[in-house]
Formats: sequence, structure tokens, C-alpha cells
Amino acid sequence: MTQAARPYIRMNGAGNAFIVVQAFEEGFHPTEDQVRALADPAAGLGGFDQLIGVEPSESADAFMRVWNADGSMVETCGNALRCVGWLLLEATDKEEVIIDTLAGPTTARRAPGRVGSGDHEVSTTAARGNVTVDMGAPRLDWTQVPLAEEMDTRGIELQVGPIDAPLLHTPGAVSMGNPHVVFFTDRQDDAFVRGSGSLIEHHPLFPEGVNVGFAKVLDRDHIRLRVWERGAGLTLACGTGACAALVATARRGLTERKATVVVDGGELTIDWDEASGHVFMTGPVEVERTGLLPQA
Repeated sequence: MTQAARPYIRMNGAGNAFIVVQAFEEGFHPTEDQVRALADPAAGLGGFDQLIGVEPSESADAFMRVWNADGSMVETCGNALRCVGWLLLEATDKEEVIIDTLAGPTTARRAPGRVGSGDHEVSTTAARGNVTVDMGAPRLDWTQVPLAEEMDTRGIELQVGPIDAPLLHTPGAVSMGNPHVVFFTDRQDDAFVRGSGSLIEHHPLFPEGVNVGFAKVLDRDHIRLRVWERGAGLTLACGTGACAALVATARRGLTERKATVVVDGGELTIDWDEASGHVFMTGPVEVERTGLLPQA
């Protein structure tokens, strides 16, 4: 990071907390140690799930770079795409923007129910809205997740607990630009999610690590979801995790292709469009405050 203090915007998407740094004019390249230091509540930022850099792009309205709280750089983040999309929509007054990521480009557009700040200012807690992002087609082949060995991703060979009575077993595996495994379970208490999620995150079956979802199907258009995020731990929301949960449950015939996914921080509407094969995610965005990053 540079010597001059950098402005930031603190945002959340369904409770998923982000620190967003604009890097159009000046590059933003924190080290892993610097990201971890910023994520520490002692840094004064209130902690966050992901640190986001918004950079210029030759082929899109912006490029979004994502660091998890543990300092690792990851491919993408669905809720962050909605937050960055909202900022770009407000700044340009466009109806749709393109955001590039390490996982490829996506589009973001305003969604019904949007509540704007009226004058395109984003430095107030009153700034909030609903945004839909096109998350693209889910990657369903075992090589795309990726897995370490060939398996049917509708239900992979993985279990937690005793062989004859596993607590979790046969999850679905999906990549939404980042790897996810989704268990179908009623067990969603904190201790169980933390214990199981931290165990599975670095399982050798997942060479790039994995985000771990715990999905309880309430009915055919309602899913309760908790997610242990790779590099971030138990979070209030995970946009790509919600998309992966809908895809995984729909592939097993447990839900329709469109459902409301209830996460700890709110609700997301996930639509796996049959015509295009793309997954569309709609949900809330809120600007909490602005400030300056502490100097390294």
C-alpha cells in the first residue's frame, strides 16, 4: 500500500461485509500480511469478510479484485459483485455494467425494489438498493470445480463422521467461478458448521480449497443456507454459495430452478435460468460508511 491514506467504502451485501477501495487512478496491491492486519478488528475497520479493489479494465466497466480476510486472493465473490455493481451503476447512471474478475466477466443491473440515495451519493448509510448479477453458467464437471479425482458432482464421495453413520455425506459440488461443496442437512448450528467447515475446507479432494455450504431445503422454492467460506470462515452471507446451493439442490430434484435462499444476513433470490443456463442472483446492497485505511 502507498504512504498516503487510501479512502474506502464499507459495504454489505445481505450481511456479507466488504471494504471497497477504488484503484482506478492508483494501484492497490496489499500483501497478505497487510490484508490480515486490516481485517483485524484492532485496525479500526470493524473487520470484514473480503477486501475489494476496483481497478480499470480495457474490456469492462471495472475489474474487481478480491482478497479474503486471511490474505488470500480469490477468483470472485457474488455479494461483492452486487456491491461493486451498485457503485458503478450509481456513478455512471447506467442500467447495466460489466465487471471483470479473475473468474471472468459478469453483468450487474438494477433490480426492482431499489432504494436509491436520490443524488447518486454513496457516502451515507441511506445508500442502499437491490442489484441483480449474472453469475454465468455453473461449472459442473469434476475438472472444473476442481476435484482431485473423477466423480459425479451431483453427489460426490465425501462424508464426515463414522463410516456406518456419517453426519454428512454425498454433497453436491459446483464451481461458480470459485469451488463449492454443498451438503444437504438439517444441522446448521454454529459449532457444527465451524467444525465441519474448517475440516472440509482443506480436504485433499479439493486442490484449491473449497467453500462449504450447509443447505436445508424448506420447500421447493426456499432454502436455508449457512456457509463456511474458504479463507473467511463462517459469514453472514455468501453470494456464490447461495448460487451453488440452488444449483446443487435443483440438480438433485429437491427444489425448482428458482428459489429464495435465506442466509444469516438476509435473503437472496437465485434463478438458474433454463434458457441461458446462467445463474442470476438478486439481493440487497448497503453502504455503511466511508473512511481512510490505516497507514501501514
